[in-house]
This record gives sequence, structure tokens and C-alpha cells, in this order.
Amino acid sequence: IVKSIFNDLDFKKRYRLGAINSINWARVLAQVVYYCYAALKLGDNSGKGVIFSVPTGNFGDIFAGYVAKRLMGDLVKGLILATNENNILTRFVNEGIYKRGRVIQTISPSMDIQVASNFERYLYYLFDEDPERVRETMARFKEEERLCFSEEELRRIQRDFLSISITQEETLATIRAFYEETGYILDPHTAVGVRAALQFLEEGLPMICLATAHPAKFPEAVSQALGFEPPVPEPLQGLSEKPRRVVILPADSAVVRRFIEENAPSPPKAS
Repeated sequence: IVKSIFNDLDFKKRYRLGAINSINWARVLAQVVYYCYAALKLGDNSGKGVIFSVPTGNFGDIFAGYVAKRLMGDLVKGLILATNENNILTRFVNEGIYKRGRVIQTISPSMDIQVASNFERYLYYLFDEDPERVRETMARFKEEERLCFSEEELRRIQRDFLSISITQEETLATIRAFYEETGYILDPHTAVGVRAALQFLEEGLPMICLATAHPAKFPEAVSQALGFEPPVPEPLQGLSEKPRRVVILPADSAVVRRFIEENAPSPPKAS
């Protein structure tokens, strides 16, 4: 319900929320809800809690899981942070080093990120809710492109998260194996999370892997794994044949800003 409200276009216009992207708190809030719902449904039945495996690049969805864990305690038993080869977050969890690297183009492009846009939100809690220290830390990262955390901080991080980096070969193998076993086609991002989940399975403990997209969005990756492209959902069939309106702009923030100002509709007048 919360998610549907915040994705309602009239609601967004009225409150000027804009796009519900991965850094928007409205989106994080909606994601917290389904962690809590799933933990209550499965955690109560098992009496042990639930582990979530979350494919992530921007740290948004798994931060929602962290918020849910703070709210629900051991019902959210664990959070697996699954990355592809752009593994800055995995290195942060496993080594206590947050270091910008070169972006590697992969078959899970939404995770091809080096600087996670929601990272500061977790630092706020890691630093005992000290916003000034967060600001100083991120200012230092902007200059040095590297952060190192203390042994005590690393222990706290590893109490909050498990993490593993999944290669493209492992991602393709997971799509293939999962389809052969179940008939279900994973998109490449979800496959990263599923592969990570399999590394941390505990007998008798429910494991939920978050699915992130329809496989039809990634026909090349699915075809590479299975030898055929996934079927397109009926509402989207024929969409690629529709007229397109595209304006190519140079990579210049001033040009982009001017284009938006000239073409965006006027904001609604206050009643």
C-alpha cells in the first residue's frame, strides 16, 4: 500500500516528490515495509527469524533491510549484501575499506556502481548518529577516494551484514541452473542475489532473495545463459515499435539544466 501511494503520479505532483529513485527516502520507506511483512510472515512460523539476500549497488534496498532489522530485531536474522564485480560494498563489509575503483561493465548494469548513493545513511548509525562525523568522513572520501574503518567498526559492520561478490560467469550459471531446476527465469541482478544466498544457506532458517526486475528487461543476458530471449509481458508487447521522442544533449550540466527549465511543465499552483 505504501509503495503504491508513493508511486502514484498525482501524489508525486502534489507533493513534488519527483522520481522515486534509489536515494529517495519515499522509496526506502516503501521497501522497509516488505522486509517487515516478510519477516512477520516467515519469522513467526519458524520461530528463528529470516535471512534476506539483496543484490545491490546503491545500498538503498539493503539499507531498508537494515532499518527493518533495527525495528524488528532478530526477526530479521541476517542481511546478505550481494554485489557483482563492482564490489566496493563487499570490500567495505569484508575488509573495512571503502575505496573508489574503476566501474566494470557487466550483465547486471544497475549494480555497475562504485560510489553508493545511500552509503552515508548507514554511516550515520555506524557513527552513533553523529551527522558532523558523517559530513567530515564523506568530505574526506571526496578528496582521497578511500576510507578505512577501525577494527571495532568492522566488527559492527559484520554484525549487520554478510557480503559476497558474484562474477558474471557465476551469474549466468545461476540463471541456467535455476531455470533447469524450476522453469523460472531470473534476471541477472536477481541471479546475483540468488547465487549469494546459496553461499550462506543455514538449515532450518528461511532465506528470502529479493527479485529486482523482469528478465525481459535483459534479453541479451538471458539469451547468453539460456540460448533464448525471455518472453515480453503482454502489456509491453509492441512497445518498441511505438514512436520515440529523443533529444540528444552534450554531457554538460548547464545544457541539461537549461533544457529541463525550458521543457518542464510549470509546478502546480498552491491552493
